[in-house]
Amino acid sequence: MSRAAPTLNQKRAITPAANGRLVRGLLWLGAHWRVAIVSGLFALSALILLGRAVQLQVSEQGFYVQQGGDRQQRAQVIPAHRGMITDRNGEPLAISVPMDSVWINPMELTKFYAQLAAGALPKKIKDRDPIHTLAKFLAMPKSSLQALVDSNRGKQFIYVKRQLRPSLADQIRAAHLPGVGLQREYQRFYPAGDAIAPLLGFTNIDDQGQAGLEASYNNYLAGTPGQRLILKDAYGHEVDDLGVVKEAQPGHNLTLSIDKRLQYLTYSELAKGVAEHQAEYGSAVLMDVATGEVLAMASVPSFNPNNRASMSPALTRNRAMVDQFEPGSSMKPFTITAALESGRWKPSSTVDTNPGWVRIGGFTIRDHRNYGVLDLRGILEKSSNVGASHIAEDIGAEVLWTNMRAFGFGQDTGVGFPGEVAGKLEDWRKWSVSGTAAHSYGYGLSVTTLQLAAAYAALANHGRYIHPSLLKVEGAPSFSQIAPAKDCDTVVNLLQSVVSPQGTAPKAQILGFQIAGKTGTSRMIGTDGTYSKDNYNTVFAGIAPASDPQLVLVIVVTDPQKGSYYAGDVAAPIFHSIMSGALRMLNIRPDNLPKAPAQITAATTPVPLKPNKAGGT
Repeated sequence: MSRAAPTLNQKRAITPAANGRLVRGLLWLGAHWRVAIVSGLFALSALILLGRAVQLQVSEQGFYVQQGGDRQQRAQVIPAHRGMITDRNGEPLAISVPMDSVWINPMELTKFYAQLAAGALPKKIKDRDPIHTLAKFLAMPKSSLQALVDSNRGKQFIYVKRQLRPSLADQIRAAHLPGVGLQREYQRFYPAGDAIAPLLGFTNIDDQGQAGLEASYNNYLAGTPGQRLILKDAYGHEVDDLGVVKEAQPGHNLTLSIDKRLQYLTYSELAKGVAEHQAEYGSAVLMDVATGEVLAMASVPSFNPNNRASMSPALTRNRAMVDQFEPGSSMKPFTITAALESGRWKPSSTVDTNPGWVRIGGFTIRDHRNYGVLDLRGILEKSSNVGASHIAEDIGAEVLWTNMRAFGFGQDTGVGFPGEVAGKLEDWRKWSVSGTAAHSYGYGLSVTTLQLAAAYAALANHGRYIHPSLLKVEGAPSFSQIAPAKDCDTVVNLLQSVVSPQGTAPKAQILGFQIAGKTGTSRMIGTDGTYSKDNYNTVFAGIAPASDPQLVLVIVVTDPQKGSYYAGDVAAPIFHSIMSGALRMLNIRPDNLPKAPAQITAATTPVPLKPNKAGGT
């Protein structure tokens, strides 16, 4: 029997048990709705992440593989800063300044233009034309730059232009050109220009020494480059700096013995003298007697190391050390020193030079004129070849050679300059009788300007030979006693007569100072191997102050063509100009000031310079 459906009132009258279950359910939902919402959100996020992962794995896999392959880690060189070269007072003579050089990556540029043709580049990249833009910046034909790319397609680094001016480098950097980069480098700058260029030498585009002191001290100056890692994208742009792997180690500074003020003075006066006499070239060395330091060393002609367009081997030669010449009568002081040291001669000993010539070993040796009987002072004052030859004949070749060798002739000075020559001084056993005589007045051997300066410094330093130095000397230098002090002091005293009005070099006189020195005028050897009658080397080597020697200066002027060719007229005036300025700059006290008003008047009145009748050698 079927049951009738409940009425509405009966529905509302549901049992209390069912009603309780409903209430409990509602209460549970009220208490846990926050948990339900959070759980739902987590589930939704998981679904989104899962979908993105599927998308990356399937639809965008190629894009990111390409990006990972295009980004490359590269090592970049950090250039080392080359050390400065300074003078003895810290004044810069050679410094390296930072510059940028522009380079290209032909591989990246080739790839760039291939992608450009395929329409595969973003618009912001596509609108750039690196070859056209860079060529315009550098004012070079686009075809030339394109040819550089085409001929180096397999390379990743090619310099286009080195050491740009800063404003141009900034423009290129701001353009962000694909496949184009800038490399920090250093450019050498020489504040003293041509005044010291042959001594310093120069560096190449990579800041490596190629000549002069830059070459001989390259390892000391250069330092060690460093390295850093960078990350670059497909277009050659740096996208990340991964850090320095190896720090660059800067080079050491080099302090020279040179005084920049004296160098300018020496160079300018030498250049003036060479030009005045229309000479082929000249050299000069100024030395500190007590330390052996070279305070100035000049060569003319020279070159501007900051503008090398006209640079040539003839201009870059440091003639004070790489050129050799027969010194002529400037060697006679060493002949006199050897005579005194032999014990066979005294300052008062005499030689009869009549009739003004002598025949030795089949050769005729002549003086400028007949000087008659001369003592040792007279031989130097008149520069008598006959007198010097008689001395050499008496003391013999071995004694003369031993003395010359002791004063440093025939051997390099040890300064470490590239290309320095040792000169020539053959073993005395190879000398003929006439050759022994010739050596006594400076023929048959060859010397450099620096050798001659070092030898005169030894004379001035009481017979103590100090090897010359191009670097600043700290402390007392070592020396060798190569000749008796009394003999050397005697020779310095005798040499004061050379600059007297009766000597060969009155134009070397300096007011207020006693000067000791010697001229030398020697014939040059022509292309046919014989001595020329028209071409001469002129030399003056001087010591100041003679009573307390502190400086030695040697001047060499080669092949003067205008005016007199005698050393007393060519080299001696240059000595006067340089040495007088040096004594003043170094505040060296005069040793020959007049003591009475009458003497002052006489001393300040110019002494008429007579024509050189003393032999001119």
